Amino acid sequence: MRISWWGHATTTIELGAVRVLTDPVLTERIAHLRRHGSAPPPPESVGADVVLVSHLHADHLHVPSLRMLAAPTRIIAPAGAARLLARAAPELATRVEEVEAGESVRVGDVEITAVPAHHDGRRHGVSRFHAPALGYVLRRDDRSVWFAGDTGLFDGLDAIGPVDVAVVPVGGWGPTLGPHHLDPEQAAEAVGRVGAHDAVPVHYGTFWPAGLRHLSTGQFEHKFRRPGDRFATALRQSDVDAIAHVLAPGRAVTL
Repeated sequence: MRISWWGHATTTIELGAVRVLTDPVLTERIAHLRRHGSAPPPPESVGADVVLVSHLHADHLHVPSLRMLAAPTRIIAPAGAARLLARAAPELATRVEEVEAGESVRVGDVEITAVPAHHDGRRHGVSRFHAPALGYVLRRDDRSVWFAGDTGLFDGLDAIGPVDVAVVPVGGWGPTLGPHHLDPEQAAEAVGRVGAHDAVPVHYGTFWPAGLRHLSTGQFEHKFRRPGDRFATALRQSDVDAIAHVLAPGRAVTL
């Protein structure tokens, strides 16, 4: 298993010969958010057999980035996503395979199962487009990985595991984290609850609101740069038997 982190929630998970791309955001900006510290990955580096979309928020279902991917790439997304794409990008809507929590699809010899997440499923606060937020568990032979998407802690989290690896969000994209997210300490608890032995922190250190960096320097360091290291510290100080693999954007770990 090889996991590459491209920033925010965008990863490539390689299980055998199958390449899975998660929540692709491949641009410099998302509306008022600007990428800091690293360039977007070139599209050729994120070629994949299948794309997993966890929920409808624009920093996870990013239409311009989906349009950059090769046309044959399968897109797996929560039930309700095709309706949004039929309006925003009809050429993508026909490629979407919708799933609900508990349903599985196969890509080569990899089984991908949609699992619950605790997060706002609307496109935005007043949107009429809605789809339940999901995570995904990928399994090949005796190896497994949980891509959490975006989630807070919830009662059914323990039932997702056990898994070998957790790809888990540990931050956000601004001075406040908001509800139904994991901070570094909560993310460490989530890793323990799914029984993972290795964890890759994501969803931090990539996007920040334009113009706010110099107005909130302390918050920028704490909420933007440090969540990965804070997560690693939280794991070490907990009773969770797991190792944090803190990556820089564009780097990978083989497990």
